[in-house]
Amino acid sequence: MTDKSIAPTAKEILSELKALGADSYKRVLLKHGVQEPCYGTKISDMQKIVKRVKKDYRLALELYDSGVYDAMYLAGLIADDAQMTKKDLKGWLSKANCRSLCSWTVPWVAAGSLHGWDLALEWIDSKKTNVAIAGWATLSSIVSVKPDAQLDIKTLEELIQRIESNIHHQSDLVRYQMNAFLISLGSYVAPLTAKVLQAAKKIGTVHADLGDNDCKVPDITHYIIEKVQAKGLIGKKRKTAKC
Repeated sequence: MTDKSIAPTAKEILSELKALGADSYKRVLLKHGVQEPCYGTKISDMQKIVKRVKKDYRLALELYDSGVYDAMYLAGLIADDAQMTKKDLKGWLSKANCRSLCSWTVPWVAAGSLHGWDLALEWIDSKKTNVAIAGWATLSSIVSVKPDAQLDIKTLEELIQRIESNIHHQSDLVRYQMNAFLISLGSYVAPLTAKVLQAAKKIGTVHADLGDNDCKVPDITHYIIEKVQAKGLIGKKRKTAKC
């Protein structure tokens, strides 16, 4: 009988993920830009592993280094963010080869680390699309979980102005992520909601080619007013950016 007190190895987790993979879900992932190798493991099945493993810094690093998409995504869910170094985070981003890893996995972990804010401000200045979207996505995660008192409101105001002036001059994916950041900022940071809505009015409709899938660019004003403000959720923070 296997001793459940012994932490699983990366090899064991990879075998489990492969067994859980589904071709139908894999096809969906590939249409959204995920790269091979990919098993097609559903997030709901990964969550069962997360519940069992909880946080494991070393295991997360090993899984991410496998290069298998499903393992890389799972690594973000079990990572002990507080232990992640700048070198770890930059290494993860350098290996992130699709939008979901750049806009979700790496930013979630970066936001929970001690280095997220500094790295995000560095990344958004990059000319590399994957790096820039990771920066904006990290900022989105940070404002969704950190109390307003811990945020640099002045810098966030400057970022609103920056996006207002430059969003339509960016590449499709960066444009999409800037739009997502404004939605996150207006939804989770009540003191800046009005300024985000003012900027959205000046920005107008945001278009972005997101590939051969059903993804669309959400309208900033509609999303904040109809999906957040109408439900009385403006300023209500999340417990974690991960999902």
